[in-house]
Amino acid sequence: MASFSPPSTPHSILPPNQSPFISLLEMCRSIKEFKQIHSLIIRSGLFLSPAHRRRMLSFCCSSPAGDLAYARLLFDEMPEPDVFISNTMIRAYSDHNDPLSALSLYVEMLSKGLRPNNYTFPFLLKAFDSETANACQDELHAHILKFGLAANAFVRNALIHTYALSGARKLFDLSPHRDVVMWNAMISGYNRSRQFKGSCKLFEEMEKEEVKPNSVTIVSVLSACTKLKDLEFGDRVHLIVRESKVVLQTLAVENALVNMYAACGDMTTAWNLFENMKSRDVKTWTCMVTSFANSGDINQARFLFDQMPQKDFISWTAMINGYVQAGHFKDALAIFREMQDAKIYPDEYTMVSLLTACAQLGALEAGEWIRVYMARNRIKIDVVVGNALIDMYAKCGCVERAVEVFKMMNRRDKFTWTAMITGLAVNGYGEEALGIFYQMLGTSIKPDEVTYIGVLSACTHAGMVEKGRELFSHMITDHGIMPNVTHYGCLIDLLGRAGHLKEAWETINNMPMRPSSTVWGTLLGACRVYKNVEMAELAAKRLLELQPEDGAVYVLLSNIYAKCNKWEEVRAVRALIMDRGIKKVPGCSLIEIKGSVHEFVAGDRSHPMSEKIYSKLEEMSKELMFAGYVPDTSEVFLDMSEEAKESAVYQHSEKLAIAFGLLNSENGVTIRIVKNLRICVDCHNAIKIVSKVYAREVVVRDRTRYHHFRHGFCSCEDYW
Repeated sequence: MASFSPPSTPHSILPPNQSPFISLLEMCRSIKEFKQIHSLIIRSGLFLSPAHRRRMLSFCCSSPAGDLAYARLLFDEMPEPDVFISNTMIRAYSDHNDPLSALSLYVEMLSKGLRPNNYTFPFLLKAFDSETANACQDELHAHILKFGLAANAFVRNALIHTYALSGARKLFDLSPHRDVVMWNAMISGYNRSRQFKGSCKLFEEMEKEEVKPNSVTIVSVLSACTKLKDLEFGDRVHLIVRESKVVLQTLAVENALVNMYAACGDMTTAWNLFENMKSRDVKTWTCMVTSFANSGDINQARFLFDQMPQKDFISWTAMINGYVQAGHFKDALAIFREMQDAKIYPDEYTMVSLLTACAQLGALEAGEWIRVYMARNRIKIDVVVGNALIDMYAKCGCVERAVEVFKMMNRRDKFTWTAMITGLAVNGYGEEALGIFYQMLGTSIKPDEVTYIGVLSACTHAGMVEKGRELFSHMITDHGIMPNVTHYGCLIDLLGRAGHLKEAWETINNMPMRPSSTVWGTLLGACRVYKNVEMAELAAKRLLELQPEDGAVYVLLSNIYAKCNKWEEVRAVRALIMDRGIKKVPGCSLIEIKGSVHEFVAGDRSHPMSEKIYSKLEEMSKELMFAGYVPDTSEVFLDMSEEAKESAVYQHSEKLAIAFGLLNSENGVTIRIVKNLRICVDCHNAIKIVSKVYAREVVVRDRTRYHHFRHGFCSCEDYW
């Protein structure tokens, strides 16, 4: 981008007293451009000019391309900020939902002898959440009285709004003249404190008192209906809008109606409203894109997105979120590249969705690039983004980086601790996960049912049976958390891994709820490892009652028979598979190389580098054979010759991905793979030898486990 220089336009054609730098500020479109203008203003000696200071602060606080942190730096450099400038800064904190910073600035303003005016308290009180309102509302009410501002309608309505957040209605109920603005403030307060039923009830009271609602009222009540998914009440509000003819039929109301119907699952009415709107703005289009994405129709969402005449960062984020929800993770990353090409700047919410996509794809390089992008563009890494980073690193098998993020976070919530515990657990760091759990118990944050899933998983992966039993009990006695089916699944996994199959069976039979397919599948997997055919047959029978078309169950049962040399039973199961037309889900493996995710299926020859991949695969097979590898074809359920079976296992998707990885990455670089199915015995054996022969760490995340292959060994200790 070219550097800015003062415009060459003669000053005579500028408005009176209009500085050329102020004209530049009005044309500014990014924080990078702003900093160049700021530098020019400093060099020109105009920084102390009140007009320039106000315009610069206004840009940083109010412009979509502004930067609140930079605004604060500007504010702190001002020798004598006046009430206007202080109000501007308070309003910015309010708009960014940062009540503590707004309150701190107000206190600072008083300490400098500045007297608040009619705008100060509405800006300040707007920032409050219920916690801040409870703590400060009475004291600020006293300040309003002290400064003689209680008679001002805007100040009074802001105060009513604040009392509504804390659940107190006394001020509102005692007000002798309750106009529509006061009702709106109260309804909005209920909404902000998430008391949506209170909003609807208040609207009914408003109707009884025959106070006519305005468009602000309707939007607030429809927002409450949307959150409650109360279609019946929403229909009542819509009727009021229709009966008002033109008065309430504003664009904001129409947008709220579309959003409400879509959120309540009535996409037909939402679409009809959308099609019949005389005008639409970016919010209208974004609402429909989000609604179709949430309803599962991602193709229609993308079609509408492409038709949008104008898109902002919220529209792009909505489409990225839609792809993530639909499991189209590669598309989410691809559309982010389009967003960059369009020069639309994302926010931290966009980053969370992108990091989620990277986590699911195992795309560590893309995740690292996003982290660098956030740093370069000064996107705030708040607790939600930090949690997403921990999750991304953990799901990519990069535990060290996850721990690094965890340690650097100044604020942690329940999800932070849970993400770290679960991330360590699934990657085989059971004792470290429990260490974090005990640290969590020393804080004011209490574990929940999801935390305990991570804790029990940690015991499973570390083989700590007694500790797992103990923590399962403490979950109930110490924290009052009643175990759900997932907790029981973790306990069955723990017992099965340790070979306590009888206790696992008894635990399943004594569960207070119906065992899920995951529970029976976990037991079936343990039966495979410990060659317990009788129990495997029982588990498979129960599993097939729940999922009769699940080909993986038949294959796993066949594999158990094969391991126990029960070949008649193997043939019977495989005949059953053919007779019932059961289709085995094809194995699929993802690998990221240089920021791009590549996908392979078994026997795949569609990749542009296919010839080189198969050549490398042949070379790799010879190296592995020389190192002692013997193909294990016991899990090939097709009726074919032994030679054909060996050829089939050579071409499994994870082996193709590894060959591609060896071709396209430098020596010593970790190869990371995400597999959609449970890794087979043959691939598991082969990858152990790959890690030794090629001196590479290979991380494979399959459907049930994380496998870290190093120096010829696997972190799962051959149990999966």
